[in-house]
Amino acid sequence: MDFVEQVKSQIDIVRVVGDYVRLKRQGAGDRYVGLCPFHTEKTPSFSVHAGHGFYKCFGCGAGGDAIKFVMEMEGLTFFEAIKALAERNGIPLPRTEDYSDEDAKKRSSLYRLHEIAQEAFIRNLWSSAGESARKYLERRGISKNLAQEFGLGYAHAGGQELTRIFEKQRVEAAMLEASGLVKPRQSGAGYYDTFRGRLTFPIHNESGKLVAFGGRVLSSDDQPKYLNSPETEIYKKHTVLYNFHRARETMRKRGRAVLVEGYMDVIGAWAAGVHEAVASCGTSLGSEQVRSIKRHTDIVVVNFDPDRAGENATEKSIQVMLDESFDVRVLQLEDGLDPDEYVQERGADAYLEAIDKARGYFLWLADRAQKKFDTNTAPGRVKALEFLLPSVQKVPSRLRRAALADEVASYLGLERSMVLDEFKASAMRRASDHLAAPASNAGHLERLLIGCLLNQPEASAEILGILSQLDGWKRLPTAPIFDAMLKVSRAGESLRFSSIEARLDENAKSMLTEVLLDEEIYKESQNRDQAIACLQKLDLIQFSEFRRELKRRIREAELSGDLDTALTLARQLAQLDAGQTG
Repeated sequence: MDFVEQVKSQIDIVRVVGDYVRLKRQGAGDRYVGLCPFHTEKTPSFSVHAGHGFYKCFGCGAGGDAIKFVMEMEGLTFFEAIKALAERNGIPLPRTEDYSDEDAKKRSSLYRLHEIAQEAFIRNLWSSAGESARKYLERRGISKNLAQEFGLGYAHAGGQELTRIFEKQRVEAAMLEASGLVKPRQSGAGYYDTFRGRLTFPIHNESGKLVAFGGRVLSSDDQPKYLNSPETEIYKKHTVLYNFHRARETMRKRGRAVLVEGYMDVIGAWAAGVHEAVASCGTSLGSEQVRSIKRHTDIVVVNFDPDRAGENATEKSIQVMLDESFDVRVLQLEDGLDPDEYVQERGADAYLEAIDKARGYFLWLADRAQKKFDTNTAPGRVKALEFLLPSVQKVPSRLRRAALADEVASYLGLERSMVLDEFKASAMRRASDHLAAPASNAGHLERLLIGCLLNQPEASAEILGILSQLDGWKRLPTAPIFDAMLKVSRAGESLRFSSIEARLDENAKSMLTEVLLDEEIYKESQNRDQAIACLQKLDLIQFSEFRRELKRRIREAELSGDLDTALTLARQLAQLDAGQTG
């Protein structure tokens, strides 16, 4: 067994996928279902088969094994995914083979440069150079242990520290620029550090790899207040959430995420015991970031700063999250405090209680509408209705939308019938995003036979031996699957999903996954006798159908006067009947 197959055989695909997707066991078989991580959906169409080690989405068509899943989720090359899965599961990498390619090597170098930078930043923070940064943390109530837990650091104000370190290590110029950690001088040769004189916050991707930094000024004279790493091959801002790699487990346990505005808010919330807090990294919240949260929970509490910028960001975030069918709640802390300040002044228990009592997004939006429009006038009330309507449209429950119609009518002083008419009109414009699973061409007997062959390996050799002596299966839609099974068996390989799938085209691969994810085949006994019975029935059915087809073509040839064709087909029919009786 080669190393790739060894990795596949030793890992649990349900655990691999389960790190990213909330999976629920379906029925009595090895099938698990969840919301697809590759496209937006409200009804689960994503399945994972534990026994055969593959995943399939009947909505967008995504599918493959655990290696492909990690490649797609983390943007890794094949070699990087193999290496990552081996390391996470304690499988030693072969010394004789280099499981990397040029892209993987480049990304590995970028990760290493960020680790070197992080070591320097941490060293600076706890040296004499980081005194101003330590004083700032002390003023913000961040203890040394908390600072160390989040890997906070300090970028030397001189702007040459990383440049010198990388030059000593003879890092190539192209790699330096690709890292985003240094920048080329606009005049003259050489580079200068991207982060200078700033408190640094390491940013990790979902799997916990360090991919970027955020930096906060320590002097009000410096601008901008926050500076983030530029996008690189290992860092895409719209896909990363600060602290997500730590928070996702708690999100699942508590059934919610808390979305705050900045790095310090996340750390302050963490100190208060809110370990499900995340923040976007200096950008407005995007759909990919929201879908990352969706894989772990359906409830989000938005707790942005209570200033104008925070309110605008809250409004935009609500719309993005409603598009993904979240249960959105909004927490606006009193006295104009942000989460970090609130924890410092009121304590952890008060903040936890405030989160638990966060109200639904609609009431917050209604208050915002009242601030935006003069609801004492008819035009103002109409504008307020138009402002609220898009958010109501995104509520999936018809009963909830009806209840909101009453709230909107009461709030705006409008006739309930008028509001309902607007809701009905908008409902007619709503497009369902549910994608039904495509129907397979495989009949029930074919499905059952395939299930028997793959789930009863001890009998597969005997069953395939009988299959090879028959011809009827060659006219079935599933013929490529059975042909691949015979080839696998003749090659002396184990009859596994991966070895069969490797010999199929895309249509046949799709059919195979659909068959194995069919819950109905697991409701019937799968054994040697059942498989042989299926074979006999299939062969008889195909014989009868082929015989009927020959007779039909003979009649057509006779009616058209093509006697030579009719005679040739008649001989073929006679040979078929003789073979069957023999």
